[in-house]
Amino acid sequence: MSVVPLRATNPAVTILVSGQLFQGHLTYLDQVIRSAVECGLWAIVDLQHVVELDRAALFYLVRGEGYEFGLRACPDFIQQRMRHERQGAAA
Repeated sequence: MSVVPLRATNPAVTILVSGQLFQGHLTYLDQVIRSAVECGLWAIVDLQHVVELDRAALFYLVRGEGYEFGLRACPDFIQQRMRHERQGAAA
């Protein structure tokens, strides 16, 4: 995973996501994360039970991880796709 920013030392709240994570879910997820930040909490998104995500959700996770929120229990298939996208962006 990425380097943990200083904000991650703030008290945290865990947001559990399960099943599918698609573009249509991102507005709500972003709203929950923003609410946590407004309350002075570091949001940790637990993806342990996510079985499917679309490209929009993948990009959301790549852009926000370590900056806007942390990730916990990220399944291997998601980690691999995130690594692939980061490598493509760096090229």
